Amino acid sequence: MAMGRPRSFDMDKALDEAMELFWRHGYDGASLAMLTKAMGIKPPSLYAAFGSKEGLLKAALDRYAQKRSAHMRYVLAGGTARDVAERFLSSIAESHTDPANPSGCLLVQGGLACGAGSENIPFELASRRAQTETELRERFAQARECGELPEGADPAALARFLSTVASGMAVLASSGATRDALRDVARVSLGAFAGGGASGPAL
Repeated sequence: MAMGRPRSFDMDKALDEAMELFWRHGYDGASLAMLTKAMGIKPPSLYAAFGSKEGLLKAALDRYAQKRSAHMRYVLAGGTARDVAERFLSSIAESHTDPANPSGCLLVQGGLACGAGSENIPFELASRRAQTETELRERFAQARECGELPEGADPAALARFLSTVASGMAVLASSGATRDALRDVARVSLGAFAGGGASGPAL
C-alpha cells in the first residue's frame, strides 16, 4: 500500500498559531493569508490537512479544549459547590488577562462579527461553551445530592449563571478590563453561593 506524502509542518505548532489568530481577530478577521503565514504553510497544505478554514477552526478549538481540560479538572475538584464556582471565576480572571495569551476567551472572541458564509461559527463556539456548562451542571447536581446545596437549588440555573458571567468577563477582558476588575465581578457573582455552606445559593 502506497504511503501518503508526510506533512512538512508541525501540526501542534501550526494549530497553536491558528488558535492565537482566531482568538485575537475572530473567525472572519483571521484571513487565509494571515493564517497560512503564521502557520508557515501554503494554502494547498491547509486545505489538505483541514479541508477548509472552518475545519481549521474546529481543529484549533480541539487544541484549545485539550489545554482547558486540565483547568476544568482543577475547577471540578473543588471541595464544595462554592469552591467550584470560586475556582472557575477566579481562574477566568487570571487566564483572560494573562499577557502570554490574547485577552478574553477564544470561545467568545472567535465568533464575534461573523458575516455571510460564517453563520455556523457562533453555533460551533456555543456548543463548545455548552460542554463546560454541562460539566458544571453535573457537579452541582452531585453537590445537591450530597447536601452541599439545598434540595431547592437548580444545578442547571447555577451552571448557566456561571457560564453567562464567564462570557461577560471574556468580553470585558477583550475590551481592556484589568484583572482586578474581573476579580471584582467574580467576587460579586459568588454572592449567588451565599455562605458557601448548607444555605446554598441564592438562585
